Amino acid sequence: MASPTKDAAPAGTEGGRAPVIAAGTLCWRMEKGALEVLIIHRPRYGDWSWPKGKLDPGETTPECAIRETFEEVGLSVTLGIPLAVITYPVASGRKVVHYWASRTERLVPVPDGKEVDRTQWVPPERARELLSNPSDVEPLDVLVRAHAAKDLQTWPLIVVRHAKAKPRSSWSRAEGERPLAATGRRQAVAVSRLLQAWSPERVVSSPWVRCVQTVSPYVTQRSAKLKLVDALTEHDATRKPGRARTAVERVFDKRRSVALCTHRPVLPLVFSVLANHMTSSLRRGLPVDDPYLAPGEAVICHVSSTHHGRIVSVEQFRAYDD
Repeated sequence: MASPTKDAAPAGTEGGRAPVIAAGTLCWRMEKGALEVLIIHRPRYGDWSWPKGKLDPGETTPECAIRETFEEVGLSVTLGIPLAVITYPVASGRKVVHYWASRTERLVPVPDGKEVDRTQWVPPERARELLSNPSDVEPLDVLVRAHAAKDLQTWPLIVVRHAKAKPRSSWSRAEGERPLAATGRRQAVAVSRLLQAWSPERVVSSPWVRCVQTVSPYVTQRSAKLKLVDALTEHDATRKPGRARTAVERVFDKRRSVALCTHRPVLPLVFSVLANHMTSSLRRGLPVDDPYLAPGEAVICHVSSTHHGRIVSVEQFRAYDD
């Protein structure tokens, strides 16, 4: 099972220099019942590696992993479970690379011809032989263990706290009509970019304006199905927590990618439901202290497609809004 992770640069610097942060994917597929992974050849270095690259300004690591995979091998992928985070020395000091699994059935890689001139689909054993950097084996080992445990094929369940709203103190009309602040509207666009790393097919949201405004850029961009659930409002979740719990449990039923948007006071209830679907070690990756998530921040859980309702990884990311 994947360990809980958060989107944060490694603490400290080395020799006064901040580490170089990068992200990438281990693309995988099942070919005649056997697991295969995609390795790339980089002519500049004459080595075999994984699709990866450095973060652009204002970019999260999931967004970077998706972008770099498309730029290097032409694959429009979504992220699966998080794999290892590897660190190794480079000329500028230290490089830290975040990797995710990404299933790519029926997708054909096309090397960009500059960063990458060749690709190969190979069994994991062959990948170990060809990989030039010994640390590149670490994410491969995590992927192979997840495959053996039947936890590699998953779907994402994403919990989003709505973006920054106008202050309660300055709002005199109905609480459900309180909209996003200008900062919140920028955050909503950033949330949309972040969610596209997992591309949830549907969005379940509180019908209050600030939640709907938070997910609207993503829903519009991806033509995702939006379902508004009264039980996820602050008011209903406080008065009838059982109904709110049931609403959260129901997102597991369709076994398809989903984002759930709600309010800070409802988050402990949401996380308590999710905790029942994971091991004690993964529960430690769930926020426990108020305010649980910053406005526009998200927790990403991956749910096993084989073991119904079992969450196998937990991550936490905050979209960049400027």
